[in-house]
Amino acid sequence: MSTPPTADALAPPPPELTPARRIVFMIALVIGGEAIFGLPFIIPRVFRPTVLDVFGITNTELGGAMAYYGVAAMIAYFLGGPLADRFPARRLLCAALLTTALGGLLHARIPDLDTLRWLYAYWGVTTIMLFWAAMIRATREWGGDDSQGAAFGLLDGGRGLTAALLVSVCTALLATLLPEDPATASLQERTAALQLVIYIFTAIAAAAAVLTWFAIPERPAEAAADRFELRHVGRVIRNPAVWLQGVIIITAYVGYKGIDDLGLYARDTFGFDDVQAAGISTLAFWIRPVAAIAAGLIADRIGATRAIIACFALMIVGDLAAALDLIDPGAPWMLYTMVVSTAAAVYAIRGLYFAIFGQAGVPAALTGTAAGIVSLVGYTPDVFMGPLMGYFTDTYPGHLGHRYLFAALAAFAALGLLTTLAFAAYTRRRAAPA
Repeated sequence: MSTPPTADALAPPPPELTPARRIVFMIALVIGGEAIFGLPFIIPRVFRPTVLDVFGITNTELGGAMAYYGVAAMIAYFLGGPLADRFPARRLLCAALLTTALGGLLHARIPDLDTLRWLYAYWGVTTIMLFWAAMIRATREWGGDDSQGAAFGLLDGGRGLTAALLVSVCTALLATLLPEDPATASLQERTAALQLVIYIFTAIAAAAAVLTWFAIPERPAEAAADRFELRHVGRVIRNPAVWLQGVIIITAYVGYKGIDDLGLYARDTFGFDDVQAAGISTLAFWIRPVAAIAAGLIADRIGATRAIIACFALMIVGDLAAALDLIDPGAPWMLYTMVVSTAAAVYAIRGLYFAIFGQAGVPAALTGTAAGIVSLVGYTPDVFMGPLMGYFTDTYPGHLGHRYLFAALAAFAALGLLTTLAFAAYTRRRAAPA
């Protein structure tokens, strides 16, 4: 009978990997980890005003379509965790990228709303069940015992740099394809420009699949004592720290989803046009690599939970500034200050909340299962944030709807701060000598 795997037995990267191969390994994780989410998330986040007009839908309807993604993803998180602990990451990641790219071909045809909803549900399966937990497990193994903050910081920071480059190129391309004054562009011109952007992200996902296949090695066979077995899943489920970690991810992910509103906020409050609004979202993307990598390095020195606590506090300040109408519409520098500070806090937490598996007492051999469980809890905002954002901005048109939304974001950030304090207290008490 095998014994349960131990929490401190982190599997290091395969010994045959040279430093150069380790770098290529991480690059493949970074590029694949962002390319797979370009179609369902980056495009509607950065080009939201254009997407709404081209597809002929409201913000609420787009949020409803993204809720289909969220519902499918909830099931996929649960199923994908054990898959990641049983099968090599290379095979799962490659299959996920290819099937996601296939959905991009349909997306570029500008389908009707019903088809768009089911397309998002399809992406919920391809991007999550086959990809997410496998990526988290591969990253944890890459980091080994002493560099979990750096590993996850590099992953999210690198993904952020990849996204920023892609978005900057596509934003510049959008500006080139549209008239000098984007506000005068016809619907046909905007549709053609958006279709080209969709095809670009589709091709990138397919190319990332090829890179993943050649760059990520097969996981070596594990010792019998460390091998995944279904009966060990209960150990993860019974761990209170795992559920607290899930709540931390919920509250941080709400803040992340809130970044989707920045472009509309800039348009409705500051009068920005489509290209200027996309530029605001692009700025947030460029903050991500710096914030995530810096947070990872700092967390390995001071502790991930302390860094997360500081970031939640900064999120509260930024969200409240917008909710309480402290940002002057006649002073764009105040908007940029809020975007930079809030986005930095959001992306820093995203680079850290999977780095606390060790502190939570999760065995390395059950990383995929734990990632599935905390993600099942933590990414529920994929279900409710789209409709919630659509409700505020459509029910209270203009500036007021955004104020209500930022008030909700501040409340979630406060819950995240309290939950992180509870997580730190629980794990510290459990680790103390009897």
